[in-house]
Amino acid sequence: MTAAKTSCNNDPQSGSIPSVGRHFTLKLNKLDIILLIIIGCFISWLVYRSSIGIHYNWHWRQAFQLIFTSSRDGGMPYFMQGIISTIRVSIWGMIFAATFGLLLALANLSSFKIMRLISNSYIQLLRNIPPLVFVFIFYFFISNQLVPLLGLSGIFRHYSGQENTLQIVLFGHSNLWENLFSGVLCVGLIAAAYIAEIIRSGINTISKGQWEAADSLGLSTYSRFRFVIFPQALAAIVPTLAGQFISIVKDSSIISLISIQELTFTGSEIANSSGFIFEIWLIVGAVYFILCFSLSLLFRKLEKYSSRHLQHQ
Repeated sequence: MTAAKTSCNNDPQSGSIPSVGRHFTLKLNKLDIILLIIIGCFISWLVYRSSIGIHYNWHWRQAFQLIFTSSRDGGMPYFMQGIISTIRVSIWGMIFAATFGLLLALANLSSFKIMRLISNSYIQLLRNIPPLVFVFIFYFFISNQLVPLLGLSGIFRHYSGQENTLQIVLFGHSNLWENLFSGVLCVGLIAAAYIAEIIRSGINTISKGQWEAADSLGLSTYSRFRFVIFPQALAAIVPTLAGQFISIVKDSSIISLISIQELTFTGSEIANSSGFIFEIWLIVGAVYFILCFSLSLLFRKLEKYSSRHLQHQ
């Protein structure tokens, strides 16, 4: 499918300033036409089968009223709380996964064999265990021991201080801090293994000449990596890294199985209690699509910015 651009100029003898107009002529090749016919036939078949085979009374108005209904204490709607919880877990999970993944990647590239062994073992372990199994292992066997071990019981389980606005925005109410901590660790630890491999492969794509050029400038190891190697590697891995960050948003739905009240958990409770199964789950899917699509647009702009930045160097 191609688009041809044409321009038309005003007559220069008329004395007016020439203006340029553009219009696009859509040209379809044979493959485009075949694909459009197939898609049209499939949509027509779905409409036909739905009209004769599906007898369901949709309750969209009641479903939207339900998700926008205030909670019992008059606060924010329960469904909206789930959306905010998903966003909060995803953002903190991205930060944790990116930081820990970078450390794992550097350890995997280290000259110390023990560092490479530990990093590679962790990466291979997490990449070859189903996320659902890891979530259950982490929550029921590790998380229950980790919070007391780190001395966080007083903060998560027995916090009696006054919550300020910043704490609520960043972490939610204190009774949900332990859930947030567990959720962030779950999604972050899983994603960090994949991010580590992405960063490692990006660094390995940098040519040997770049390392030698940085050495010839007398830069320290940190400066060489910070100003020469990593910016080039980052530009190369932004698309893949964006896909992994988007996966964190989608993978956050897994932690609903350990009773963390994010979007999937609240959607499941509302759907089961109201009986509006199709409507609620379609709304949940639409919200996930909006979140992930917004992230893809953001990372697309970041990719263009990083490419221009490198070209100007």
